[in-house]
Amino acid sequence: MEQRVSLITIGVADLEAAAAFYEALGWQRVETPEGIVVFDLIGQALGLYPLAALAADIGVPQERLGHGAVTLSHNLSSPEAVDALLERAGSAGADILRSGHEVFWGGYIGYFRAPDGSIWEIAHNPFSALGPNGEFRWNGYG
Repeated sequence: MEQRVSLITIGVADLEAAAAFYEALGWQRVETPEGIVVFDLIGQALGLYPLAALAADIGVPQERLGHGAVTLSHNLSSPEAVDALLERAGSAGADILRSGHEVFWGGYIGYFRAPDGSIWEIAHNPFSALGPNGEFRWNGYG
């Protein structure tokens, strides 16, 4: 696994209130599908996502996430790379919460819980091509 974070997703109770907070700090939203708010950062992005939807994506009851649930996302160039990294994480002691699978928006994702409890989304987003050094932007490079 390369030493980087692509997308930080924060599960929130009130999507618009959370977005307003970051906008008040001077951040600007990028274009996204309805139901998620994203801010491009330097070399990564921060996403705000409804807590209930996040729990459903992971495949666990919302109560199991606790308060302030966060997933750290690591984007890769192919679905095969997602599967390989999930397998490697499992071999290293991670709890695979959901195997790699296609999602409604056209991507491919899976989830694991690291031994420290952090939840990672391993993703391939065909609409967000990675930069030459693996840099991530919500709408891609190139």
